[in-house]
Amino acid sequence: MAVEKGYAVYILRHGETEWSASGQHTSVTDIPLTANGEQQARRAGLVMSALRGSAVPPYRVLTSPRLRAVRTAELAGFTVDEKLEELAEWDYGDYEGQTTAKIREEVPGWTVWTHPSPGGEEAKQVSDRADAVLARVRELLPCGDVILVGHGHFSRVLIARWLDLPATHGVHFGLDPAGTAVLDYERGEPRIGRLNVPPLDV
Repeated sequence: MAVEKGYAVYILRHGETEWSASGQHTSVTDIPLTANGEQQARRAGLVMSALRGSAVPPYRVLTSPRLRAVRTAELAGFTVDEKLEELAEWDYGDYEGQTTAKIREEVPGWTVWTHPSPGGEEAKQVSDRADAVLARVRELLPCGDVILVGHGHFSRVLIARWLDLPATHGVHFGLDPAGTAVLDYERGEPRIGRLNVPPLDV
């Protein structure tokens, strides 16, 4: 059993991009990491190594297919086993590239958690994707640690669904660029072992 062996799911958000730094919603746009984002990714690898406390490589490393996620995984020192479209960021549709402040000029109070994104995904669709990812993770977990490298909003949905909470409860979990979360079990119950561990400042 995964619980008995103590294996865990490690979620790593990609490092900084120009759009994450400016607050622009980024899903399908394949924007690269900034120089700072690359450094964050390298430092996140050191954090991951310390958190795992094992010289044994993770059993599987799965990433979003977006360049910023794949590059983060590589710079963190991981060999990517598979790129999953299911790990892509929440699709913001017509709001791609816009900031929350800009969107609120037309839709007061808008957030991705509470309002629709025209032309994009609904919360139910994102929740279903997260459930599919986690079903896959649970199949792999008995064999060793699983690392998921992806994006801010979708990773927070993964955390919520790990706890069997609605996807929109992801709003309550922070995950900054190159931040790490650890999902595991305590006496058979899913829990958040660590949340938003920042990259080491070296």
